[in-house]
Amino acid sequence: MLRQWPLKEPTDKQDVVVSGKDLRIDDVVRVARRGARVRLTEERAVWDRVERSVQYIRKCAERGEPIYGVTTGFGGMANVVIPVQEMRNLQANVMRFQKTGAGNLLPKEDVRAAMLLRANSHLKGASGIRREVTERLIVMLNEGVTPHVREFGSIGASGDLTPLANIAGAVFGIDPCYRVDFRGETVDCITALKRLGLEPMSPEPKEGLAMLNGTSVMTGIAANCVYDGIVLLRLAMAVHALFIQALTGTNQSFHPYIHQMKPHPGQVWAAQHMLALLDGSAMIRDELDGRHDFRGDEPIQDRYSLRCLPQYIGPIVEGLDDVARRIETEMNSANDNPLIDPDAGASYHGGNFLGQYIGVGMDQLRYYLGLIAKHLDAQIALLMAPEFNNGLPASLVGNPDRKVNMGLKGLQIAGNSIMPLLSFLGNSLADRFPTHAEQFNQNINSQGFGSANLARQSVRIFQEYIAIALIHAVQAVDLRNHRLKGSYDARTGLSKATIPLYEAVKTVVGKPPADNKPLIWNDDEQALEDYIELIARDVRSEDKVASALPREY
Repeated sequence: MLRQWPLKEPTDKQDVVVSGKDLRIDDVVRVARRGARVRLTEERAVWDRVERSVQYIRKCAERGEPIYGVTTGFGGMANVVIPVQEMRNLQANVMRFQKTGAGNLLPKEDVRAAMLLRANSHLKGASGIRREVTERLIVMLNEGVTPHVREFGSIGASGDLTPLANIAGAVFGIDPCYRVDFRGETVDCITALKRLGLEPMSPEPKEGLAMLNGTSVMTGIAANCVYDGIVLLRLAMAVHALFIQALTGTNQSFHPYIHQMKPHPGQVWAAQHMLALLDGSAMIRDELDGRHDFRGDEPIQDRYSLRCLPQYIGPIVEGLDDVARRIETEMNSANDNPLIDPDAGASYHGGNFLGQYIGVGMDQLRYYLGLIAKHLDAQIALLMAPEFNNGLPASLVGNPDRKVNMGLKGLQIAGNSIMPLLSFLGNSLADRFPTHAEQFNQNINSQGFGSANLARQSVRIFQEYIAIALIHAVQAVDLRNHRLKGSYDARTGLSKATIPLYEAVKTVVGKPPADNKPLIWNDDEQALEDYIELIARDVRSEDKVASALPREY
């Protein structure tokens, strides 16, 4: 039931077609991170609807009919009537007074995701914005031109006003103060447009508002974070499989009968997935036949962090899958205001710009990442303690004859410093909003942009944490294999499904499997800090470690 990511070629070379529907999270990632080309749909019905929405706005503007943000001011000043001769100035001005971003620049991948989603939203034909504006978004995406957008400034109520103001100002070429990244060079938007053979555009009635009213930036960030979150959950499952083998755990806890008796979909998936990951391992206790053997001083059944893994992970699996579905619904929505129905010849004032689904979803994503880290931390604690690791050296020391060796003691402490941060970042933000915002007009607000930015922070921290967990896992299976088979090359005892991950970690840190030494032999032969950095960087790039995950499960 969980999405089968990461992506691999040749998918990334295929164009992403924007049509206002059917855009998926992996499409966003391909464009945002991998530079996949974007094409606008050629469906005549889509463009006909877009054009009819534009014509509707023009007629309303010419007649001076009351329509929010076209013949009126914005927000709490919607009682201000805008004369016909000022309507275009109104649209340019909304980009100016909302250019109030603060903090660091957002990563380019998040801004690119936002640009793609804004284009997709316009093709719903409910926004009243010209085809030429959407085409500019696509040109900028395909030519590697990314507006500068800052990390603070949106409360996620009337959409991402400030972040989208920076995108819109650059697209229209409102003023040189809007700056862009032009294939790695910072230039003003006027210069960028000239390099693309384009001139500044004057926004028509509603076009500034149509660009700013919407959830595209928070949703773009969220799409990237959900993608990463699912990759990290799948990677965590594979790490757990290494832990279970290192601890000589049983596969009986994942027996289908147990989970048929409590058939939550996520729990069933987790149990099936773990059975597949452990299949064929020489390190585990194979007890699927219902056998229960006495184990001397060890309990007859595994401790909870092993035995209850499906029950613990199950809600996270279902939760992440649900968050992904909600993000994809938001990605394929018209989320500005007012919305135009060109078929009925009417416009409707509403609140699709509220980013509550993103705010709540990103709160949940951060919470789930904290839960996963806590579970991994419990397993690492078992591995490190000789009282609980079934015969492995204390702190997973490689060479016990060198008495000053302390093994992975410091590494565990480093992990202990990160896990509480992930749990803390799992606190909700969507329920902490100012009720007085913007003349009490935006008196409920989603905080979706802030929550999504925190989710990006959680993902990055978790990638460091999973690197630490992987070092523990690989060292532990090396030591277990030597105890069982006399060789530190754990491939001779590991399950087939976990060997690629084991090999990937060793490759990334430059320590190929060897019969005579585990990953860590003497403490002074490597810098574990360098290992963490190498593995975390590889996880982020999906080069070797994430690509080693079995895709068939």
